[in-house]
Amino acid sequence: MAVPLLPGFSLSRNAGREKFHKSQHWGYCNNVAMLLAEDKPGIGGEPLTGQKLKPKFSVFPAEVGCGAPAWLAFDKQVLSFDAYFEEEVPDKDQELYRIRHCKIYFYLEDDTIQVVEPQVKNSGIIQGTIVRRHRIPLPSPNEDQFYTIDHFNINTEVTFYSRRYMIIDCDRFTKNFLRKMGFKLNPPGNCPDDPYTKERQKILDSMNPLRPYERIDTLKQFLEHDGHVLRFYCVWNDPESLFHDPRKLILHYYLSDDTIDIREIIPVNSGRDVVRLFLRRDKLPKHAPTGLYQPGTITSRTVLNVFGNSVGNRRRYILDNRKTGAVHQEFYRDSDLKIGAVINVWGRKLMLCDCDEFTKDYYRTKYGIEDFTPVSYEVPPPPKAEKSIPPYTGFGSEEDSLSSCMSLLPKPPRKDFKKFMEKDRCGLESNTLRFLAKLVTGSPIDKGRKFIICYFLSDDAISVFEHRQRNTGILGGKFLEKRRIKKPGQELFKSEPSEYFNAQDLFIGARVCFHGHNFLLVDADEYTINYMEKHANEFAVADIDFIFKKLKNIAEPRSREIREMFAAADPQNTKVIEYGPFRNLIVSITDGAFSEHEILTLGRHYREKEECQMDHHFLLAKAQERLKKNSFENFEQLSAVLLYNDREKCGVLPYDTCRTICKSFKLPLSDDLLQTILTLFEDDHKQVKYKQFVDAVNWRENQIPAFQTIKLLPKNEDDWSGQPPFLPVKRIQYLPLLDDLFGKEE
Repeated sequence: MAVPLLPGFSLSRNAGREKFHKSQHWGYCNNVAMLLAEDKPGIGGEPLTGQKLKPKFSVFPAEVGCGAPAWLAFDKQVLSFDAYFEEEVPDKDQELYRIRHCKIYFYLEDDTIQVVEPQVKNSGIIQGTIVRRHRIPLPSPNEDQFYTIDHFNINTEVTFYSRRYMIIDCDRFTKNFLRKMGFKLNPPGNCPDDPYTKERQKILDSMNPLRPYERIDTLKQFLEHDGHVLRFYCVWNDPESLFHDPRKLILHYYLSDDTIDIREIIPVNSGRDVVRLFLRRDKLPKHAPTGLYQPGTITSRTVLNVFGNSVGNRRRYILDNRKTGAVHQEFYRDSDLKIGAVINVWGRKLMLCDCDEFTKDYYRTKYGIEDFTPVSYEVPPPPKAEKSIPPYTGFGSEEDSLSSCMSLLPKPPRKDFKKFMEKDRCGLESNTLRFLAKLVTGSPIDKGRKFIICYFLSDDAISVFEHRQRNTGILGGKFLEKRRIKKPGQELFKSEPSEYFNAQDLFIGARVCFHGHNFLLVDADEYTINYMEKHANEFAVADIDFIFKKLKNIAEPRSREIREMFAAADPQNTKVIEYGPFRNLIVSITDGAFSEHEILTLGRHYREKEECQMDHHFLLAKAQERLKKNSFENFEQLSAVLLYNDREKCGVLPYDTCRTICKSFKLPLSDDLLQTILTLFEDDHKQVKYKQFVDAVNWRENQIPAFQTIKLLPKNEDDWSGQPPFLPVKRIQYLPLLDDLFGKEE
């Protein structure tokens, strides 16, 4: 390998400087000729005479261990050694040498070393960092090398800049690290005592100063318990009060300085003045003194007057080590406070009855107390006198008479406004239940009279209309004004409120008495039946689950007999029977335990599907007829809006979305009819197939032939208010009913 030359140098001139080239070498760095370090080998890679090359790697072979660099692998990892060194003191007779303790820190990330001497009080020596952190070279003749981890062990001596340090011990991390590195640790050594420090301590221990310094340290208690307050709920039975009633107080004990303050809980309208503090914050003595001490009597220190008054006005005071004449007074501490204890607050006896959760945790942790049962001190309140309500006088309504007994200024009875807003008529939703009824009487004239009973859900009112019939001699029309009707058999003049008819009392087959007239409900319109089935949780006669469970309890012991009865009613084995025979079978099975409405609900649930399809076909024809009469032709726009709301383009939309869109187009269909038609096109996931729905109601392109006109009664105020005609249940599939009751027959 040729040695590069600087410009201007020739071979002859370089030959004359052979001695210079043995110690210094020239080379190129970034194409610039410069003098290189001494550790570069000579020509041919051979070391020069007297040259020592540093190893390329550490004591470990190359590519051994983790690949992370040392500054990352050993970041914030320091070896700590306890050491001492001996320092000569040539200018003092009291000591010839001094033993100084220190800490040697070896930083693993870059092999730097730092020596720190801990501070010693009144040593007179500048202490702290003796050797700042850096790499320390080995002593001569190896000053070109530095200290590594291999040079450190317990009971070994290291030399830093001609000062010898004796290592006597190390911390646990250092021991574990050295053991993992394969070092055999020596046993810990002992540090010799410093003779001067030992002699100095003997002198200090034998001294008895004339002015002893008694340090009262309250800073530690303040720093540990600042903001920590114990809270106790206490009571004071004031014997001087007029009524001797207990007075409730709250005691706060401040752990930072052992002071106490007390606050009084003053009830509303108690007649007492509101005082901010019952006892201001201060230390509370256990025993109240007979008289008050003068300021300065109770102090933490006492002093003595050395000269007295004999030497003019000169006075000299020293601290009294014996505390002669000091006044000792005991104060309440946290150990004196507990539930059930009675404390003396300047002559007033206060009983601690309870405490908060922080106080319980504090006593549980510090004193191991587990019983925090509160002390009952409150006198049970006297029983409230029952308010007797006078009986109804007969003037006005019962609610109006009752309100005059509640206050001096009578107020009109409050109505259930929330119920009124929820159940009031809204658009096509009437919230009115209509039943067809007849009189229960033995008079042949009154047997043929037909009545329509309307129940208004918004205010529980009932009105009755009589259907006009020709040549009967009875004038039809309004039979009973809209009002709430009391149930029969109640006492008129009584204090308890009367019971009124509610919605649950009206159903098909029910017998009701309105002001002495007995009615039998024989039928209901489609809206009423649908409403009761929709709110089955309110109407038990329309709850199919309740009815089925009731029927199963009655018919389960007679399963074989009941199957034979249904088979006899179906001699041709068509698996369906008419509603009349089905009703008679249910009545005979239940022995009259089922009402007509319950039998109707059961029949509607198990009715024949073809009948439903026929009903649906009829409903679609009625819907097209209404759309045609109202000249509704925006089917393309309706289909476009439905398609736009179908983000996934799957052809289905939720029921609520379709209903809202139809309402926005103001379809001239009643809410019940629209709901029924949308239900026809639902899939298994309760999603409406909107394309089929639009095609079904499109009377322009897919007109459904109209049915034969059904003769209805003339439309008047007694009719069903435009409700679709009621289609009774005709045929029942009894096999699914028997399978649900008794299981499938093998």
